[in-house]
Formats: sequence, structure tokens, C-alpha cells
Amino acid sequence: MKGKYFNILILLLFTQAVLAQVTFKTTVSKTQLGLNERLRIEFSINKQGADDFTPPDFNNFKVLAGPTQSTSFSSINGRTTYKLTYSYVIQPTLKGTFTIPSASITYDGQIIKTNTVRVSVIDAIDIPEDPDDPRFLASQNIHLVAEISNTNPYVGESISVIYKLYVNINKVNVRNARESESPSFSGFWNQNIEVKGWESKNGSYGGVPHKYAMVKKMVLIPHKAGKMTIDPMEMEVTAGVPMGRRDFFGNMLMNDINFTATSGKKIINVKELPYKNKPANFNGAVGDLNFTVTASKTELKANETAQIMVALTGKGNLKLVKLPGIETPQELEVYEPEHKENVKTTLRGMSGRISDQYTVVPQFRGKFKIPPVSFSYFNPKDEEYHSVVTEPIILNAQQGKKQVLDEEGGTSISKIDIIGNENDIRYIHLKSEFISAEKEEDFYSSKLYYLLLLLPLISIPLGIFIGSRKEKRDNDVVGNKRRKANKLARKYLSQARKQLGKKEDFYIALEKALHNYLKAKLHVETTEISKEKISEILLDRKVDAETVVEFSDVLNNCDFARYTPFTNVEMKKEYDKAKEVIAKIDKQL
Repeated sequence: MKGKYFNILILLLFTQAVLAQVTFKTTVSKTQLGLNERLRIEFSINKQGADDFTPPDFNNFKVLAGPTQSTSFSSINGRTTYKLTYSYVIQPTLKGTFTIPSASITYDGQIIKTNTVRVSVIDAIDIPEDPDDPRFLASQNIHLVAEISNTNPYVGESISVIYKLYVNINKVNVRNARESESPSFSGFWNQNIEVKGWESKNGSYGGVPHKYAMVKKMVLIPHKAGKMTIDPMEMEVTAGVPMGRRDFFGNMLMNDINFTATSGKKIINVKELPYKNKPANFNGAVGDLNFTVTASKTELKANETAQIMVALTGKGNLKLVKLPGIETPQELEVYEPEHKENVKTTLRGMSGRISDQYTVVPQFRGKFKIPPVSFSYFNPKDEEYHSVVTEPIILNAQQGKKQVLDEEGGTSISKIDIIGNENDIRYIHLKSEFISAEKEEDFYSSKLYYLLLLLPLISIPLGIFIGSRKEKRDNDVVGNKRRKANKLARKYLSQARKQLGKKEDFYIALEKALHNYLKAKLHVETTEISKEKISEILLDRKVDAETVVEFSDVLNNCDFARYTPFTNVEMKKEYDKAKEVIAKIDKQL
């Protein structure tokens, strides 16, 4: 027995001795760096057979490259050394002193962790003007430029932003480029114009010939006046920089480096629309526009339908405009308008047509007048307001019922003949049948009596079963959170429907419904809900990209629609679109 314990003790001591020889450590290229610099971090172990490497959480840093894995093996004078290294290149996202946590790896069934590393991040530093420094060469020959069509627009006036990547191909070669930080357009309605392939063109930067490619195109419409800031766009570029040496065949040797190109902040001075001569009915329409009100026909019969089309065409902020309604006499029955949009967005702004189509039905024969409709807009070209008043529309119903006027000359309700029904009057039975109480079955000997007698005994095990199910359900914390979030999603979706017509309340309720739906289906907390995180999680759960884009569009509309005029029809469309995209995600999950 003692020998058994002795062997176990020897085995434990041997295991500890082996593990004591294993070193797994973290090293960094520097412990202090500027906000615009990169940090190389390596995790190395000196024993073979390690696996399941888990990197640390790089909070406050973004990973530019990695992990790259390398091994080294050497044997000198019979002494063998081995090293397995996992490398990353990271860049800080803000200033401060940060501790990079431990990485972990499994060796011989044991989990081993590295040391933590403390790094200090200071203000961005200037790259020294060293012609032999690859980063300096890249910074001088790779430029990301944001070209803005108009830096002094009016509120509601379209402008374009084109991002171009300039490269001096005589000095550097670009291997790869990707957008690493998207620009922010706070205070603007914005729409991305798809760039199909990066076409290389000849140009110049600073008077020096360069090649350039358009990498991003945006259309912006400011919705408030003042000094507006467009945050910079950043691109991660892999570039080949000459090393100053040539190979055996005379070709220049190149050194590949990662370089971040930034467009810098841009300031847009948005002008307030003039107060002088501003029409009372102006509702924010800006552009070169044409407003019309037309009828599909003016000669019709009573109870025959006609369509009244209210349309706005031209170039301007069409998607942000609410069309005025029409007034109709009480003798005309009018239905909710059908809203249609045929708008194309290019770098020149929005152009096309929006319309509301009303269906009207005259109830009597006669002539009915639809009064003139007025509309006002601001044209930035001549910097003036324009008001349009349409001609009145006369509908002539030549056939149908004649209006009945009351004593005061107003319209009265026509008399309607009532058709009788023999079932309306039921006769009272004069004869009845007497049933003796002696023929009735005794309750105390009936089946119902015995069933009620046994019911308490049956309810005891049933109550125990229900109680255990309830206890199990109460202990299911994750399930309860999902059920609660699902219930809230249905609640807010129902609340959003009740708020149709109240723009602010409607979009708040709709956004809450979408967020609670995500919490229920994807098991995420509120703090994890961001547009990028939502897209990433949905794509990981095999939801198709088109559905993810539709879901993001609904969330984006909830955000900017509070600041723009939206019709009841558009709200109903957003509500239907939200229900449809939730159904799609449900089916795919």
C-alpha cells in the first residue's frame, strides 16, 4: 500500500518537473508607441506537442495581421532547442495604458498561460523623414483623398463624396487594400453608390503623376445647419516598398509593409434656408422640382371610381419630402392614397418621381370640385422659394342617385327601403309539456358526482407535475431571458402598429421590437447590439446576406426617419418590412 502511494508521489513530482521546463511567454516589439504606430506581439512555447492555442482579447487594439505561426529547431553539441511562435500585428484605437491579457495553450493535458504585458499608448507621432524607412516611403506615395462636390450646401441640398486612393507606382506597388474604418456621416441622410471594381486611372497628386482608383462613393443630404464634420475613412494597404538592393537578375527587391491611409476629417458648412419670403406651407423640399395634381378622368357615373394623382418630379431630396394631401367635398368618398417612388440616386443626387394616388367615388350625380393644391420648394440654383398652385379639378357625375337636400339646403341621407324577413317575428308557444321531477336521475348516484369526488385526488399529482415544470422553468435563466425578450418583441411590434401616424413613437417602438427579437433569437445582450455585431452574428448563423442587409436597412431607417418627414404609408411599409424580415430570419434560423 505504501509502495502504491510512493509511486503516485514520484509520478506527480516528475510531471511537475516536466512542466517546470516548459516556458510559454509573451513578448512585444515595444512597450510604448504612438496612436498611429503598430505593435508586434509574439506568444512562444519551447516544447513540441502543444495545441489549442487561444489568443487574448485585444481590447482597445485592432488586429492588422495574424496569427502567423512559425517554428524553429536547432541542435548544437547534442543540445536540442525548439520554439513555436504565434505572431500578431496590432494597432491601438485610443490613448492610455493597457494590459494585454494572457494567451493560453494546452500541453500534456495541462492548460498553460503566458505572462501579461503592459503597453502605454501616447499621441500619434510624426514619421521621421528617412528615405530608407519603408513606412516613410509609403506615407509619401500612398494617399487617400475625400473629394467633396460642395462644402457649403443648403439644408436639404445633395452633395457627393468620392474617396480616391492615389499611388505613385514609380515608388511603391500596392498589393492589397481594404476599408478598415468607415467614415461617419452624423447629421446627414446618406446613401452608398456601389463601386463595381477599382478601375485604375491616370491622375496627379501634389503635381506628381499618380495612378488612382475610386474606392467609395457617397451621396449626402444635410438635415440641419451649421459646421458638420465627416470623420475620416481609413484603409489598410499592403504595399511593396523598394529595399534599395537588387537580386541576381537585376530586379529591385521589395519589402512588403502594412500601411494605414486616412482621408482626414472634412468640414462641411451647411447653410440655413433663408427666412426671407419663406412660404407658410414650405415643408423642406429642396431642388429643381415640378408639382402636379391630375385626374384620370373627369366625366363619370355615380359610384364609378376616378384616380387623383399628386406627383412631384425632378431633381432634389425626393425621398425626404411629404406630399400635400387633397381636400374633397363630403359627397365624394376618398380612400387612403397609394404612395409610389421611382427615384434614382447618383452622384448628382436624387432624381425621378414620387406620387400619391387617391381613389375617389362620387355618391350622387352632379358636379364636384376638388380645390386647388399648393406646394412650395426651395431651388438652390437661383436661391429662391417657388410656390405652385394647381388648377381645381371638376368631376362631373352625369348618372346616379340625385342628392336629397334638407330644409337648410344641406345634403341629407337618402331613404333606404327595408326588405322584410319572416324570421324577424317569432310566435309565442301557447302549449307546454310537463316533465315530472321523479323521472330525473339522482345526482348522488350519477357519473358526474363520482367524477367530482375523484377530481381532488387526480389534481394532487397534476399539481406536483405542474409545480416541478414551473420550478424547472424558473431556474432556466437563459430561457427566461429569451422568452422575456420574445414577449417584449411582440409587445413593441404590436405597440408600433398602434403608433402608426405618430412618427417618433412609432420608430422608437419598432426599434425596441427589433432589438428584443435579436436578444431572444441570437442570445445577445443589449450591450452587444451594434450594426456590425448584428451583421456578423446573423451571417455566422447562416442567414443569407440579402436578409441581413434588409434587417440593417430597417434599423437604419428607424434611426434617420425621426429627423425626416415620413408619411403614414411609408410607416406602414416599414412595419410590414420589419415583419417580413423577422419572418425570413425565423425561417432561416
